[in-house]
Parts: sequence; structure tokens; C-alpha cells
Amino acid sequence: MASKGNAALEAMIEEATVDAYGDDEQLTGLFTMIEEQLAVPFTTTVLGVEVTVRKIDLTADSIVALCARGRHRQRIDLLDLPLPSPAPDGAGWIDAYRHWAGR
Repeated sequence: MASKGNAALEAMIEEATVDAYGDDEQLTGLFTMIEEQLAVPFTTTVLGVEVTVRKIDLTADSIVALCARGRHRQRIDLLDLPLPSPAPDGAGWIDAYRHWAGR
């Protein structure tokens, strides 16, 4: 069963990175798919506190979630962001990104 899941994730990665050369372009391809497919905003819990993920952003070397609680804002690396249950639509792309990153 795990290999079937990995095959699906690898197919998603291939779709996102088909024209990419190097890690930077692959990261940008994955970011583009996540940005287009992930339903935001959504709420999740970070360190026991409910936050709203308002947006996904690309930094020089990772993809981050822009989280908000009241007037406070924090960027959380998407690799470290706990997803709610049920996960938002498009969260499979986060799984693909985590698989690509080796997590």
C-alpha cells in the first residue's frame, strides 16, 4: 500500500516539475501547484494554538504557510505545518512536497 501512495506522490511531483531543471525550479513548480490547488484559508493547530493559514509563499529555499491569530502573524515552514483533520482540499500537494523533500 505504501508503494502505491509513493507512486501517486511521485506522479504528482513529476507533473509539477516536468520542465524544471535543478532543485530551485522544482521547488518553484511544487509551490505553483500548491498555491493553485490548496484551499486557503483553513485553520490548524500549531503548538496547541489554533491559527488560520491565510496564504502560501515561496522563500529562497522553502515553501511557507503564512499563519495568523488575531493581529499576530507567523511564517511556518510547510514541511513543519501540522494539517487539520480533515485536511483542506489540495493538501495532497503538501504531501507531494514533503515526499520530494524527503520527509
